[in-house]
Amino acid sequence: MKARIAVLGGDGIGPEVTAAAVRVLEAVARRYGHEFEFVEALVGGAAIDSSGSPLPPRTIDACRTSAAVLLGAVGGPKWSDPAARVRPEQGLLELRRTLGVFANLRPVRTQREMLDASPLRPEVIADVDIMVVRELTGGIYFGRKTRTAHEAEDVCSYTSAEIERVTRVAGRLAMGRRKRIVSVDKANVLETSRLWRTVVERVLAEEFPEVQLEHMLVDAAAMHLLRRPASFDVMLTENMFGDILTDEASMLVGSLGLLPSASLGETSVGLYEPIHGSAPDIAGRGIANPFGTILSAAMLLRHSLGLETEAVAVENAVSGALAAGIRTADIAAPGTSSVGSRAAGEAVIARLMA
Repeated sequence: MKARIAVLGGDGIGPEVTAAAVRVLEAVARRYGHEFEFVEALVGGAAIDSSGSPLPPRTIDACRTSAAVLLGAVGGPKWSDPAARVRPEQGLLELRRTLGVFANLRPVRTQREMLDASPLRPEVIADVDIMVVRELTGGIYFGRKTRTAHEAEDVCSYTSAEIERVTRVAGRLAMGRRKRIVSVDKANVLETSRLWRTVVERVLAEEFPEVQLEHMLVDAAAMHLLRRPASFDVMLTENMFGDILTDEASMLVGSLGLLPSASLGETSVGLYEPIHGSAPDIAGRGIANPFGTILSAAMLLRHSLGLETEAVAVENAVSGALAAGIRTADIAAPGTSSVGSRAAGEAVIARLMA
């Protein structure tokens, strides 16, 4: 297979972790006889510094002409002035809108060798396997925004069509898993959540009658993610709730650095990125955890390129490295040694090529 992949390193540790993932994808190409072309472009703060825009036209062109997009992270203190009219995060939101990626998949899976990395008791987090499906292009992040000296407004809005299409994604995923969906909302307070609940019920009843649906208020979901995480199968959420809950869920596996994501739309072109931020405090030190980005590359192989065997091989290589005790600083036990970003990536490549 020949495929063009846009690589947007972004800010902070983004370039470091995407470099590790690119090396893994290059190893996949060597092992399985593929030809991947990588096209680098700027996004976020780095793009602002270069062109004044967080998402320059050249970056948009690179993404639109590629089979998939691999992203690091955006933002940092340099561009964090609340009064700034141009911010790195605007580039990320506009990229999602431009690519039409409305469903964000965030798998959360624990493995026995890593139970000690979580602050929760091992018996609580054993056998956790959750797929969070987060609606990505609607809600309060994309609603109308106004601000004066003494008042600000962020409008949260959803249409039935937006809810229908992300529910179908969750339904298809649930059918290949344990056929259970927990839909997260705040229907006791919000009109958008009441519409969300009504539409989710209708779509699942009409199109996925075998799927068992449970509604859960977002505050209860936050509690049960820590109390009984293994009870969740597919979790369906609107935009902001999914953003917050998956950061919480990262503590089940031990670190934000371990969780990947895939943002998908109606076409095969997807956006793949770890769920962590740019971590400017450790940028340039070579100690960032690349596993979440490497696992995002595995999702790229699966969802945009249709290479399931290769995706599973990468995931198994990451699991093998973790099982062998390969730990970056964020997941190393106190008093034990850790490896840097490049060594962690090389450990994955060694297992992949073996």
